[in-house]
This record gives sequence, structure tokens and C-alpha cells, in this order.
Amino acid sequence: MAPDKSSPVENSWKIFEEYHIDEDVGFALPNPLEELPHPYNAWISIAKNLPELIKNGQLRAEVEKLTTFNIDGLQGHKSQRLAHLVLGYITMAYVWGEGDGDVRKVLPSNIAVPYCKVSEKLGLPPILVYADCVLANWKKKDPSGYVNSDYNRNERSAHYLNQGELVIGLIFGSGAFFSAVKVNMDILFSFPGGDCGKGFFLVSLVVETAAASAIKVIPIIFNAIQREDPDTLQKALLDITSCLNKALEMFHQIHGKYQYVDPDLFFNVLRIYLSGWKGNPLLSEGLLYEGVWDTPKKFAGGSAAQSSIFQCFDILLGIQHTVGGVPSDSAAKFLQEMRTYMPSAHQNFLRSLESGPSVRKFVLSKGGATLQEIYNECVQAMVSLRDYHLQIVVKYIVIPASRPSKKKQTSKEPSEPKSKGTGGTDIMGFLKTVRNTTANSLLKED
Repeated sequence: MAPDKSSPVENSWKIFEEYHIDEDVGFALPNPLEELPHPYNAWISIAKNLPELIKNGQLRAEVEKLTTFNIDGLQGHKSQRLAHLVLGYITMAYVWGEGDGDVRKVLPSNIAVPYCKVSEKLGLPPILVYADCVLANWKKKDPSGYVNSDYNRNERSAHYLNQGELVIGLIFGSGAFFSAVKVNMDILFSFPGGDCGKGFFLVSLVVETAAASAIKVIPIIFNAIQREDPDTLQKALLDITSCLNKALEMFHQIHGKYQYVDPDLFFNVLRIYLSGWKGNPLLSEGLLYEGVWDTPKKFAGGSAAQSSIFQCFDILLGIQHTVGGVPSDSAAKFLQEMRTYMPSAHQNFLRSLESGPSVRKFVLSKGGATLQEIYNECVQAMVSLRDYHLQIVVKYIVIPASRPSKKKQTSKEPSEPKSKGTGGTDIMGFLKTVRNTTANSLLKED
């Protein structure tokens, strides 16, 4: 099959800018804004003090005092992303309150109206999504830190992966992950749970920024296929495999050896505030956005499935979760749905990848044994990551769910199924299906 020469990702890194993909941090938002101008700073003030306001039982009253702001003063993508982030935090806190089952089924119009208008501008749903709490919820604490380290741009291709190794050494070499991260990155807003939330969000952010080094080889891969150059393709696939293996090592260090996210704190506190109102019996009809819709709406909570990076590699490697473009099972359907929870520019990027040349078909038709082996190593790295994700879910959801709850349930509403993820799915079934589909994509030996 001839490559689609109109595919924009075949050209150069610069073309990625239109997809809001950054050379340094990949799909993460580069240098997010930390403040909004008057009058929107009232949102910032509440979002910055969420844990204390929730603890003192004042959060809902403070939210209800807010004026309904016109969003016309939110000019520029970064201002709108920050507004979506803070309104998402405020919404989750207002709905879930103290996390004791006393939920609110109506979001007041003073939040609902501007939130839905900002969401419409960004092409995002009006709920806290991965693109908010991970990709836009950070700041540099040390301007000279690794996220934007100074280096010769002309030497980037040769040295970026070495820089990635330096990052891992910096973070893990002393066995003090959190002290290193505090030097360079911090989150802008928190839920109750303290450093548990910080660790949870920063783990994903570190992986996202490390993945930028893999994204940069995509134009090289497409050009190699177009030129029928298996040697260049081999080197590019090795770069991606190296990046994925580094991501796996990060997960091992953070969730295993040093454990900077406490499983019980995550399950009993943080998870509640990340939960959505789709597939959740606590809000079985959804949430009513007052002043926007006349009926409640259902939206899934934040989920790693909303990250563009692994769907990007699935597409690139030809790991098919669909048959003829149609989701083949409930897991594939959920993955497809989660694309609508990504920034619209990232959705467009994934679609552009799908229109590009097929790595898998080239490897099968033109690749020798070495290229096929290297391709399999790349797919296996994806399998290993998804295997480890399953282990993390057992540790952070399945095991804590098996223990008696320490929280008092003030509401008479049915409790949320403990085995479900924040996205509203049967999380173990979903992850096993996705892992198995990935493993089935390994090329079989003749």
C-alpha cells in the first residue's frame, strides 16, 4: 500500500505544533499558566484551597457564593486550559464533598455555565479529565531542571535519549524520587490526600514527558517506509522500545521499590475525587448542569485511557483494537470513547497517524528476520507496560477494595462498585482485554 503523502506527520517535528505536541514534553501542556486574571482568579483561589475547604466543610458554600463569569476574557489556549482545570477540580470537589457518599446531583449554574462554555471551546467534556489533572496541572520549580534543560538543539536527535537516562538517574539514583521531583516539578492543584495525589499525577507526567523522545521519531519512521529503508526503521523502532522500557522502569521504581503513592490513601481518598458520573450508581442518572441542559448528563471520570501516548503507539505499531474501524469488544469501545476526552488537537493527531503508512504491513512484507524481531520487541514493551499496569491496579484498587471500608457512609444511595476504575469500567476486565490484544499483535514465527 502506497503511503499517504498528504499525511501531515510524515514531514517534520515542526508540523506537530499544530497538534499541540511539544518537542520537550510531548502531549503535556508546555509551561502551563498558574494564574488567571480578575475576575477568574476567584476560581483559582478556591481550587488552591480545596483540601482545607473540604476538611472544614466550607467548600460547597464557597462555590455557591461565586458569581457567574462571562468567559470572553479567557483569551488563548493556555488560559482556557487552566480554566478547564480549575473548574474541573471545583466541580469534582463540589459533587463528591467530603467523599463520604453525600453527593450533589446538581452543579450550580455559576460553575456549570462557564465550565460548559470553556469545554465547548476546547472540545473537552465538562468533567476533570487526564488532560487537566496530569497534562496541564504542573509547574517548573527549577527553571534549569530537566523538563526544559538547555542543550544544543542541533544535537537533540543524538542526545535526547541520553538526557532521558539522566532524568531517570536524577530521579531514582539516590533512591529519593520525591526530593528530585520537588526540585523540578510540582502540581498546581490538589485534592485531599496530600502527597499521594502529587505522586500519582507526577508519575504520569514523568512518563508523558519521557515519551516525547519517542514521538519525535514518528516522521523518521514514515519517511523510512516511504523510502523502503528498513535500516532507518530499525533504529527508530529501537528508540521507541528504549523509551517504553524506560517508562516501565519508572513505574517499577515509583510504584514498587519506593512506593510514593499509598494504596489505601489512593483508594479511599483520591480515587473518589477522580470518579465520574457514568456507570456510577451514586449518580445513576448523571449530573445536572444547571442552566446548560434540562436533563442530567453522564461523563466518565479521569482515566489513563484518556492519555494519547499509548493510543499513539497502538496506531503506529498496528495494534488493532477494532475490526474494520469498528470496536471489536467493550474494551475497544471504551478506548474509542476515551478519545473524545482528549484535547481536540490530540484527537486530530491520532487520526492523522491512522492515515499514514502501516509499520506492521511494511515489516511483514519488506522486513527481514531482524526487523521483525525488533518490531516484536517494540510490541512486547507495550505488553510489559500493560502487564505492569494490571499489577498496579491489583495493588491500588483490587486489594484495598477487599478490605472493610473505614469511612462512614452518610448517604443512603448505593455505593460505587469498588472494582470499577475512575473511568467507570470493570477495570481488570478492560485492562486484561487490552493487554491480550496487544500480545496477540506479536508477529508469529513461521
